[in-house]
Amino acid sequence: MSSLKEICSGLPLDPLPPNRGRDPNVPHAPIRTPNLTAEEERLALRNALRYFPPCHHATLAPEFAQELRQYGHIYMYRFCPTLHMRAYPIDQYPCRTRQAASIMLMIMNNLDPAVAQFPQELVTYGGNGQVFSNWAQFCLVMHYLSEMTEEQTLVMYSGHPMGLFPSLPSSPRAIITNGMVIPNYSSRNQYEKMFALGVSMYGQMTAGSYCYIGPQGIVHGTMLTVLNAGRRYLGSDDMSGRVFVTSGLGGMSGAQAKAAVIAGCIGVIAEVDEAPLRKRHEQGWLMEVTSSMDHCIKRIREAKSSKTPLSMGFHGNIVDLWERLLLEYERTGELLVDLGSDQTSLHNPYNGGYYPAQLSFRQANQLMMTDPKRFITMVQESLRRHVKAINNLSEAGMFFWDYGNAFLLEAQRAGAEVEKVGGGATEFRYPSYVQHIMGDIFSLGFGPFRWVCTSGDPQDLSVTDNIAATVLEEISANVTDRIKQQYNDNIRWIREAGKHNMVVGSQARILYSDQKGRVCIALAINQAIADGRVLAPVVISRDHHDVSGTDSPFRETSNVYDGSAFCADMAVQNFVGDAFRGATWVSLHNGGGVGWGEVMNGGFGLLLDGSEEAAKRARLMLNWDVSNGVARRCWSGNTNAYDTIQATMQENEQLRVTMPFPVQDEQVLDRALQG
Repeated sequence: MSSLKEICSGLPLDPLPPNRGRDPNVPHAPIRTPNLTAEEERLALRNALRYFPPCHHATLAPEFAQELRQYGHIYMYRFCPTLHMRAYPIDQYPCRTRQAASIMLMIMNNLDPAVAQFPQELVTYGGNGQVFSNWAQFCLVMHYLSEMTEEQTLVMYSGHPMGLFPSLPSSPRAIITNGMVIPNYSSRNQYEKMFALGVSMYGQMTAGSYCYIGPQGIVHGTMLTVLNAGRRYLGSDDMSGRVFVTSGLGGMSGAQAKAAVIAGCIGVIAEVDEAPLRKRHEQGWLMEVTSSMDHCIKRIREAKSSKTPLSMGFHGNIVDLWERLLLEYERTGELLVDLGSDQTSLHNPYNGGYYPAQLSFRQANQLMMTDPKRFITMVQESLRRHVKAINNLSEAGMFFWDYGNAFLLEAQRAGAEVEKVGGGATEFRYPSYVQHIMGDIFSLGFGPFRWVCTSGDPQDLSVTDNIAATVLEEISANVTDRIKQQYNDNIRWIREAGKHNMVVGSQARILYSDQKGRVCIALAINQAIADGRVLAPVVISRDHHDVSGTDSPFRETSNVYDGSAFCADMAVQNFVGDAFRGATWVSLHNGGGVGWGEVMNGGFGLLLDGSEEAAKRARLMLNWDVSNGVARRCWSGNTNAYDTIQATMQENEQLRVTMPFPVQDEQVLDRALQG
């Protein structure tokens, strides 16, 4: 077994490690089908070999060629370390600076088999959310970070470490870009080729930015979504006896089961792949698992009648479940589902993100490799069935929303009936959860703020939980009722977080907070490190799915109606602004959530070490990181954002935002255009 010191020593070349191939004991990514020409295969192989001295080319070329033809990508399995991947305590990393060690800790957490969806393919979540493109890149990155000083920055091009470049101590220690492709060439098919060639990479959101904290991150967001959906659609804070049906139990979607129970409802989640079902059940996130449709319906009725919270995994296709729920309604008049959504990975519909109802899991994996065109046809047929059942149940009284996974977008492309009559470019028959549920929360400045205790000590996490809850309780005493409701949801969450056993991987926590809350929590944690109440530095971060971090017209910015929903200035400005305001590392990605070519998003990591410098960075960067998005949403016409940024300017005299003057008399426009 290798050690941390060994994996930080660079590529192991003398001698080469043995080629152990793929580990049969871990899940593996679906086989990719890049459809390379003979010349492109040659280029992919040439590109992979340039990481190694020529003396090794004769040995490595045949196995890399075999990987490319067998799996559709060169992962370089030979160089996958034998050391158990996990977030080791920060002081164990052989580094010259703790900033670099914090990045190493976060990278290894993203590749921890307990966290990562396909660890040997370097996929953290979402079916294709890569940390790196191959294992040579991992080895080089770890080596560079171990050698880095506080006057160097690691530059990352889509998984490839371009190198260490001189910079200032105040500069980020890493600048990451993933998938920065010229817009006219950012199609899904072109991506498959570019990834196979090793020249670009899909980093999802927090996979390629090294900020994933396991499915806990989305448990909280999903819990808030379900609670606020209940308030909006069902008119109640009480979710007991209410049934929420959805699909997917992977790296992100796996949170749905836990979130449903915390919200107090009955969550039924369909999943075609037995491995994630088993994983979530063993973690305790799924209370029950069944492959029997009859038993599933029986348990829904029982839990609904007794109003008992339940998370049940149905091992089967979500289309079959929706159709059975419709059949039960048609037979009995009993509507067994109140709320519905979907979290299949439809950003990647034809490479394992969506499994058609006509095929078994095994048959689908085979067909997507042997006859991709027929597989695409079957996916589209399945999506049409999927939507038809949802439409009929919705007409009966169920409330459905799109969870930002490109479900409605891909259903529309498949010819399903999802069009909204008279709707705009980002509107469908059903709203996205941003349009109806979470968008106004973003406009108030609330979003997913998170931190990681680098000591690895659960006691540090407990201390920081208490700090965060106390801070929010103090702030919430002097806010409006609408904002107080959001604070109360998060205070409840953080006070109960420990008992829900949500830590998978690093000792991390997430909550939704506004600008003031984020700054105050960060400063309070930094002070606790200085006082010795927290034993080691803490990394603060957020999901890219946030107020300012993502321009995504079918998700995060789907409630922007001034014509700018397809513009990406906000996410790019956020990345740049975070970089020069104190972030330890920053990232900017093409794709994430809705898919390649559909989104621009970025994130950051900032190390709190108890110093005055860390406090200064946190204050400056976090204020910008929220205000940027609120200002943009204000300019687009959102009244919540208008009020929020006005209040923020009153608190900070250095902040001056251009405010919009809305048209008050529509007849002014009518007369001007008629003339």
